Amino acid sequence: MDRSSRRRFLSLTCKWGFWSFGVVPALSALMAGCKTMDSLSKSVPSIQIGGVSIDTKTIADNTKLVAHSFEDITPEQEYYIGRTVGAVILQKYQPYNNQKSNTYINVMGQMLAQASERPETFGGYRFLILDSDEINAYAAPGGLIFLSRGILRCCPNEDAVAAVLAHEIGHVQHQDGLRAIKQSRLTTALTSLAITGAKTYTNEDLSKLTAVFEESISDITKTLIVTGYSRSLEYQADVAALEILQRAGYNPKGLVVMLDQMKTQLKPGRPDFAKTHPLPDNRLAEIQKQTAMYPDVKSPKARQARFNDALKSV
Repeated sequence: MDRSSRRRFLSLTCKWGFWSFGVVPALSALMAGCKTMDSLSKSVPSIQIGGVSIDTKTIADNTKLVAHSFEDITPEQEYYIGRTVGAVILQKYQPYNNQKSNTYINVMGQMLAQASERPETFGGYRFLILDSDEINAYAAPGGLIFLSRGILRCCPNEDAVAAVLAHEIGHVQHQDGLRAIKQSRLTTALTSLAITGAKTYTNEDLSKLTAVFEESISDITKTLIVTGYSRSLEYQADVAALEILQRAGYNPKGLVVMLDQMKTQLKPGRPDFAKTHPLPDNRLAEIQKQTAMYPDVKSPKARQARFNDALKSV
């Protein structure tokens, strides 16, 4: 990506950030420090990750990824990994330009996150609708969650939307994105670096750091977009979602409703949910074993009304 393309990307992402409790679109909600990145990109060499240019000084100053396993990555490091993954996703998909819909998703998502086992992350949870007909959703490390218009069309009510959000929050809760980083990335070059600041790096050190960072981001984005998580991790996220829904006052069976709707809309061969997740029937078989312990929750009329209002154009 040349300099003009890099500036265009940064300008685009600064324009199309996440909506958060009614805040206007601004990437500051997704990638704090766009102006800093733009300034650095003018003078600092960059590397390519998934078609996105990431400057090496930002990586050196902000990630400091020295870890033996993903559990050793700090919340701050997770945040910087996640926002880079988010940038790669936004290079592949355009955000959906509808403030009402995105505000609705963010308000609901923030409330559901508070009902999870991980109510806070370093950079906070952020939610964004992608302007894509693909049926999919992605959770980047640190709490950046993306839902396609396609998957929202599989949701006939707010309980079903809440179920999709709760499932993705479950992935963040379990740090599944970080699990995608190959162990070798965390035990080779980075563990040999005594990182105290960018000024202490030799060119060789910085080269190793940026290479491992690039490979780590590639591990995560490949898992999210191409291969998907293991079945066991998906089922764990479903179990977490049921508990989150119950705590937040939603009907846990909303997940069943969403998967039933999804079965009718998935098309073989498309690069979407069917490629990166267990088939709905398989998930339903597992979920229905769990939902029996949860009582039905009657959805208030006001809940359906706000769902219709916020997502009628999706």
